[in-house]
Amino acid sequence: MSTVVVVGAQWGDEGKGKIVDFLTEEAHVVCRYQGGNNAGHTVVIEDEKYVLHLIPSGALHKGKKCIIGNGVVIDPAALIVEMDGLISRGVEIKGNLFISKNAHVIMPYHVAVEKEHEGTKGQKRIGTTGRGIGPCYTDKISRHGIRIMDLFNPTIFREKLSENLFTTNFLLEKLYKVSPLNEEEIYHNYIGYAERLQGYLADTNIIVNKAIDLGKNILFEGAQGTLLDVDHGTYPFVTSSHTIAGGACTGVGVGPTKIQKVIGVVKAYTTRVGEGPFPTEMKDALGESLRQRGSEFGATTERPRRCGWLDIVGLSYAVRINGLTGIALTKLDILDGIERIKLCTGYKYGGKVYTEFPGELNILLHAEPIYEEVDGWKESSVGAKTFGQLPVNAQRYIKKIETLLKTDIQIIGTGQKRNEIIVIKKPF
Repeated sequence: MSTVVVVGAQWGDEGKGKIVDFLTEEAHVVCRYQGGNNAGHTVVIEDEKYVLHLIPSGALHKGKKCIIGNGVVIDPAALIVEMDGLISRGVEIKGNLFISKNAHVIMPYHVAVEKEHEGTKGQKRIGTTGRGIGPCYTDKISRHGIRIMDLFNPTIFREKLSENLFTTNFLLEKLYKVSPLNEEEIYHNYIGYAERLQGYLADTNIIVNKAIDLGKNILFEGAQGTLLDVDHGTYPFVTSSHTIAGGACTGVGVGPTKIQKVIGVVKAYTTRVGEGPFPTEMKDALGESLRQRGSEFGATTERPRRCGWLDIVGLSYAVRINGLTGIALTKLDILDGIERIKLCTGYKYGGKVYTEFPGELNILLHAEPIYEEVDGWKESSVGAKTFGQLPVNAQRYIKKIETLLKTDIQIIGTGQKRNEIIVIKKPF
């Protein structure tokens, strides 16, 4: 039996979907533990592309149990669209997908408030996806949230909806000067969603813990990345949940003693969507080339991702706070043909050199990266099946990363497709 957490080690978009899809082959249960439909995991199977926002990537494997944990916030309309899309493509959902009764629900007023609030921030905006994720987590923490189980009790749901709309409509009308939301419309829509989701709700922590007790392989799937964690990321330019490996315990309901391995997914360079600090960002033709070659556009929003060199300072921090036992390196092939490749091993700010990731936002915003350079490679790495088949300088680049991070690279992605992967050591 193995329990493995897969976590993004950068600012998200590292290619977790492909890695989770690959590891699911040997998993019995796959659990999504945080975030909402503000995250997208892309998996390419042969010539078919799947983009999943809420449903674990393991759904693309027949007969795997897929858990949406209590730490996820759910837009039921988006979830139903995603379910129907998979069903239409022959993916079996019924009997394989289980939704935590305790997961909180994104309501239309969460989306409305986020849109209006973000619109007032100007240059200080966070760059959210506008899906209502943050306000939903806010209601959860302030104990005003609506859980998905509430939709199945019309009396409780109506009471909570009325209370929340009273406050939210006042805010929308008086502060933002926009029209209030219609309670009846929302109520009937969400009761309809409950009917569609009948039979999918469960005490998911029981399912997962029983599977662990039976010696099954369990895979925990995170969304976004370490540096977007609400506590440990580049606050306030973060998401609203715990994206680090520890979030798997609270987001699904398993004890930390039951987690055995943590695999950090690392892109061979660095990207970031939205606002916030990015010390190694390339604002030049090479940065644009990486964006185009790597199809660096958000799977959920299609926003262009900012691109930069690999940041060892941030990655060392991710290794530490996640307790990484191994790394899955993705998109190595996107660096094919680049003559010289840089790795950031420190920051300069205010006459001081930082080799540990600083928590101060002003340092990160204005830090000057310190680079080491290595030779690139002209040969193609696409589709290589073994480490020895990679270009020699690509091998050296990988070994350099391992040395700097003091962590083994166990999986290497050499293309977008499911079978374009090198496995050095299996987590299961």
